Amino acid sequence: MNLKTGSLTRCLADHGGLNLKTNTAAPSRFRGIAWKSFLLVMGPGMIVMLADSDVGSVITAAQCGAEWGYKLLLVQFILMPILYMVQELTVRLGIFTGKGHGELIRETFGPIWAWISLTGLTISAAGGLLTEFSGLAGVSVLFGIPRIVGVLLGAVFLLVVVYTGSYRRVERIALFVGLFELVFFGIAIISHPNLHTILVSLGQIPLTNSSYLFLISASIGAVIMPFMIFYQQSAVTDKGLGPDSYRHARLDTAIGAVVTQGIMAAVLIATAATIGRVHPDASLNTVGQLSQALTPFLGHQLGRDIFAIGMIGAGAVAAMVEALGFAWGFGEVTGVKHSLEHHVMEAPWFYGVFTCIVIVAAGVVILVHNLISLDIVVEVVNAFLLPLVLGLLVGLAIKSLPLEHRLRGWYKWVVIFTVILTAGLGVYGGLTVIPGFPTF
Repeated sequence: MNLKTGSLTRCLADHGGLNLKTNTAAPSRFRGIAWKSFLLVMGPGMIVMLADSDVGSVITAAQCGAEWGYKLLLVQFILMPILYMVQELTVRLGIFTGKGHGELIRETFGPIWAWISLTGLTISAAGGLLTEFSGLAGVSVLFGIPRIVGVLLGAVFLLVVVYTGSYRRVERIALFVGLFELVFFGIAIISHPNLHTILVSLGQIPLTNSSYLFLISASIGAVIMPFMIFYQQSAVTDKGLGPDSYRHARLDTAIGAVVTQGIMAAVLIATAATIGRVHPDASLNTVGQLSQALTPFLGHQLGRDIFAIGMIGAGAVAAMVEALGFAWGFGEVTGVKHSLEHHVMEAPWFYGVFTCIVIVAAGVVILVHNLISLDIVVEVVNAFLLPLVLGLLVGLAIKSLPLEHRLRGWYKWVVIFTVILTAGLGVYGGLTVIPGFPTF
């Protein structure tokens, strides 16, 4: 038993959640305080899910609501169990192999596939960071502050948090900041959506429209992202979670999936009930445009201040997950030290790569102001990466896990079918914007 796993296991045992002697669930007299064990395990799933509803995802959901009303709302709920299915595999791989995603790909499929997966991660993480910093720049402009200030503050925040804390400290800060996103539920409620209209719209699915299919592709790419898979598996191992934590880690992931898709649905509902009802052709490519469009319906205070809080939470936690996911992935593929439990001098490549991608992304956003169409495009690019990302994930779940936890039986075929359908629809939807490309 390694030090980190042993420490967490002993801590869980002290709280009555585990029985160290038998390595099984504690006796019934302790089950009343099992929630304490869950709180100790909780973190990787919730954080990665809060990062899932990042700036680009929020803008994608807003565009869906403004352009199509509630007709894409059902997609958000359909993606909820699919998101859990995918991320639960990363939990299973991390807990029962004790290895990060990149390391496991390298050992199972060889270095070439490991580098190919790292290339996909780089594209996803870099594109995501550009959207997060663009979002923070947009929030700054809302308050009359130069965009460079918002970007620099965001970059400094990320560097300070990661350089001065252990995994546990970084996790707590990420959870706190990410909870700012819950304000979107309040915005959806005060937008006064019409329940009858929502129910009617759920049955209206114009699959022959290329614009509709394109936004389905963007929605899929906004929900399942390469950096999430790398981050959660690495976070599970860096936190030292062992087999005893599997049940709680799955619950952490399930709650996170419900919360993040609820946030996406809330944003879609808010924009459908307001902008989509009276101005469906509104341009919502930036934080400023989205805030200004909501202001007439929600009032200046909510249209700017509270909305900005949600965007800060979305951008900050996602930027942290994207940059850390990339740094972990790089370390796993190259074999260098890659843990938040290491000092900077012990893992210079890990911290150096993290710093590099943060500074480069921040610099691009400062220097290049015209990134208006980037957000939705990044999500579509994520959708194009899904065949590679999900294919490797399922392959690892079939080949790398201990036999008793391996993906097998009827559930294996359910996962394979779901992955093929999701990835295929994501790629197909993204291709429909090409002139002459056939639709259903």
